[in-house]
Amino acid sequence: MTPKETVHKFVDLFNKKDTVGLAELYHDDAINHQVANEPINGKTSIKEMFEREFAMADMECIVENIFEDGEWAILEWKDPLGLRGCGFFYVINGKIKLQRGYWDKLSFLRQHHLPIPIE
Repeated sequence: MTPKETVHKFVDLFNKKDTVGLAELYHDDAINHQVANEPINGKTSIKEMFEREFAMADMECIVENIFEDGEWAILEWKDPLGLRGCGFFYVINGKIKLQRGYWDKLSFLRQHHLPIPIE
């Protein structure tokens, strides 16, 4: 799969909350870094992160744009509650090696009526 095809598959599996399928899109030593959180290292840990996140909130990804440049795909997305963000995917041989996501965590927590951490 091309990087763009991989991201389309990612969105489809994300919206189905298919954590097994999502994990299979990653290299064994992949990194998923949602910049509002600490990086997650490794396919198994990434799968566990998706399981926790899907249990915590009802999430849906609506594609606004997907751009491709070489081994990179960039996803611009929104959700039904109005949150917007973007993700950068480094894809090698049809699998995600690095994912970096940018979105407003405070807005996400408020929209889903989740506790806001106090540091």
